[in-house]
Amino acid sequence: MFNRILVVCTGNICRSPMGEGLLRKALSSNLDSQDKVVISAGLSALVGFPADEQAQRIMKEHGVDISEHRARQLDIGLINWAELILVMEREQKLVVESDFPSAVFRIGKWRGFDVPDPYHQSVEMFELAYDLIEKGVSDWEFKLGEGAIK
Repeated sequence: MFNRILVVCTGNICRSPMGEGLLRKALSSNLDSQDKVVISAGLSALVGFPADEQAQRIMKEHGVDISEHRARQLDIGLINWAELILVMEREQKLVVESDFPSAVFRIGKWRGFDVPDPYHQSVEMFELAYDLIEKGVSDWEFKLGEGAIK
């Protein structure tokens, strides 16, 4: 079972904070997940920046507050801390694995999708990113609950 989960994207202001928030919410309803900690980071983080306003708005509409989020850079300390790393894209998986061999999976692993970066894009792109992240989190919540990570 994975208790320390790290969600990674590029800037750590759109997709990974949304994934972190959704995964925390999903796992908080499970009594077996009280020891789980979920955080996020970016490959090229906009360190110290809050989550993008569109990401915050969409998350708030779905009952998740990410207004306190501040972007952080992915580093070896976070990699060593994490038991499971979830990335948004196939390319990010390759980058993280090449620099830090670890348990790295795409958030869309179970359905075979990547989550496109909505940064500086339309509201519709943020909503698409949210929908895909939510699907991925739902799949991971199920897999984490059954302990069947492969």
